[in-house]
Amino acid sequence: MTRTLRRTRGIRLTLTGALLAGLTLLTTAGPALADDPSTSASPSGDEAGPTEAGTTFRTATALKQGQSGTAQASAGDYLYWVFPADAGQRPTVEATVKLPESAARRGTSTWQVDVYDGLRRRQACMYGHQTRKAAADAATVELSCVLRPVRAWSEPWANDPLPGSYYIRLTVVDLPAADLGLPVDVEVRTGIKELGGGHDGGGALAEPLVPGVSVASAGGGNERASGAPRTLATGEPEDGWASGWWTERWLWTVGGGVLAALAAVFGYSLTRGRGRPAHVPPGV
Repeated sequence: MTRTLRRTRGIRLTLTGALLAGLTLLTTAGPALADDPSTSASPSGDEAGPTEAGTTFRTATALKQGQSGTAQASAGDYLYWVFPADAGQRPTVEATVKLPESAARRGTSTWQVDVYDGLRRRQACMYGHQTRKAAADAATVELSCVLRPVRAWSEPWANDPLPGSYYIRLTVVDLPAADLGLPVDVEVRTGIKELGGGHDGGGALAEPLVPGVSVASAGGGNERASGAPRTLATGEPEDGWASGWWTERWLWTVGGGVLAALAAVFGYSLTRGRGRPAHVPPGV
């Protein structure tokens, strides 16, 4: 009788410890991956960025994730940059415009930064200062745009951010005619925040929304067949695009199944009773 009680108590303690360990793993795995500084830091953060900007979508200057770029331009120009963003990431764009001396300006100006996806659809900002007015005596103007999380796939009618290239367009939208053409210095910065499995989806695009990605994919197949080293396509993250089928939700699914099995065994051990009493002979 004593041995049976001890054995039952040991099984209960073991199952309780396993349940607590599993719950701890599930509750800490997601935040740990999402808040890990190493997942948000860009490997190219210390690399010198480009010193010019494009003037159209086709000539946009490429930026890596987390990289900054500078340019010297004239007030009234349209300036373009492009950077990649993958599923499960939340891009941030910041821009600083250094204005001419106040003595050379005639009035206030309004500057705006817009972000477009690979289909050239304008993406709305979750928050930030997308449009700002600069006073006649202001030295600089700061702009920012935090995009919505990038989804792995979306319905055709939706305007959700999708994996691929993202274009930054910076320009002045309101300016006295006498101030057109004045020199300005511009700096743009891109940031990526990894959001973790909470924003993973069950679908995937056939290809990311990057110009020329189909040609690059065909070339990649020839490289693999010939054994040549893989080249990084223009506008692709350094660690490649997400595969589309593997997400952190697999961990949650497997973990939930294990916890369910442990709970079933634990419940059975509680309800099955203590067995035959010691004073009852066998066969009765």
